Amino acid sequence: MKNIAAIFDMDGTMVNNTPYHLKSWQTLFKKYGLSDLQPQTYYTKISGIPIIDTLKSLFANADEATLRSLLKEKEGLYREFYAPYIAPINGLENLLIELKEAGFKLAIASSATMDDIDFVLNHVPVRQYFDVIIDGNRVSKGKPNPQIFLKAAADLNILPQDCVVFEDSLAGIKAANAAQMKVVGITTGQTADKLQPSNLVITDFTELTVEKLEALF
Repeated sequence: MKNIAAIFDMDGTMVNNTPYHLKSWQTLFKKYGLSDLQPQTYYTKISGIPIIDTLKSLFANADEATLRSLLKEKEGLYREFYAPYIAPINGLENLLIELKEAGFKLAIASSATMDDIDFVLNHVPVRQYFDVIIDGNRVSKGKPNPQIFLKAAADLNILPQDCVVFEDSLAGIKAANAAQMKVVGITTGQTADKLQPSNLVITDFTELTVEKLEALF
């Protein structure tokens, strides 16, 4: 079997933290007098996109220091809401072990900050399976731009066409397709018909095997 890489988004993909991100955004919107944030707007316009990009569009006149302060506030709210409930998506660790044993290279490519990635990995102990971790600060263009996935492939020394991406967001699905990688959508925030085009759509990782993923290539 040729070298294959599996690249995992984190939020909504490795952990089902999407409701807590939504709640933290809704709290921020309310505090600063923005319109009520509806779940569908969050899933289509905010989910998967770097926080700082969203803040820049919401607070167009804010200076860099204010944006950084808002970013810190948003992340603090999210961690406070999510910490008591943090857990991996069903089947995650077993799949990572199987992929590792089959010789897959593994990466995390997340729009989140490294602080947020560390927060999750400190509660969900799977860090040791990953060869590469790319956070949102490592790229100049966020999803739906493919840059983050291409960076992960380059760091793994694997061709883009030999990579499969796991994603839950529309921005992430677009980015993976733009990178010309295989895509597995996970239905934590969107229905299967929205997560298109994908090669496979799953509800959790218990539905996957190494053979199923190898068959995509």
